[in-house]
Amino acid sequence: MHKFICIGDVHADFTTMWDALRAASCLDAQGHPTPPVQAGVYQVVFIGDLVHPKSAQAYTRLTGLRPFDPGDQEHLLIAAREQIKHLEKLRTYHLAAPHAIHFLLGNHDDNVLNPHLILGTSGGIKHVEFDPRKGGVHLPEHLRDWMQTFPRDIRVGHLQFTHVSPLPGHQHYDDLFYSDRSPKRWFRETPEYVEMAGLTFGVYGHTQVEDGILIHHDDQDQPRFAIIDALHTRQYLEIMHDDQQENPIRGIQAVPF
Repeated sequence: MHKFICIGDVHADFTTMWDALRAASCLDAQGHPTPPVQAGVYQVVFIGDLVHPKSAQAYTRLTGLRPFDPGDQEHLLIAAREQIKHLEKLRTYHLAAPHAIHFLLGNHDDNVLNPHLILGTSGGIKHVEFDPRKGGVHLPEHLRDWMQTFPRDIRVGHLQFTHVSPLPGHQHYDDLFYSDRSPKRWFRETPEYVEMAGLTFGVYGHTQVEDGILIHHDDQDQPRFAIIDALHTRQYLEIMHDDQQENPIRGIQAVPF
């Protein structure tokens, strides 16, 4: 029996992320993986998008700058520095138990590694702190090397973890991805994608929904997938999984902390 602890899109809200890991008994007082994580009994999955605060207020919380000005190079350097500090801690945490801690590549992570597009918030702030063309800085090489190891898809039998959806096309963050509305709408308009992909259950992020984590059930009231971009509501997802059983998923719940 394993427990999967699934953490939604972080978007540089590292304080809440660390709180979630502590609440899930995955992080000890020294910032190390706890014994259940070290033993692999707990499997921690980050669903992607570690970087880029989601709003002007979130940039202010990260940097302490009121107001945060993305046009000020010093502000960009502070935003980059604060994210790098926590990414260093996350990398150390990961390397202490790489068999049990997993990071998926989100579109914002990919954009930091390959800054060919300029992403932004709904309020108009541009995420350019890691774009040297716009006054930002390169992510340090060892962090780039680490993030480049993040997979786009993790499967455990018929259980899937990926950033956006079951569609393979949604795992490649090119111009078409950003011009297509379906990455944000698929789970409302075509939830049958999960079953069509031959999956028992899927865990996805990328899109916030009202009231936090959404656990979707099919017509037979069976849970089919979860949308977990809900760290801002202080929730993470737990899945109890027993690969010795014909139906290995023994329980799914959104956990407040």
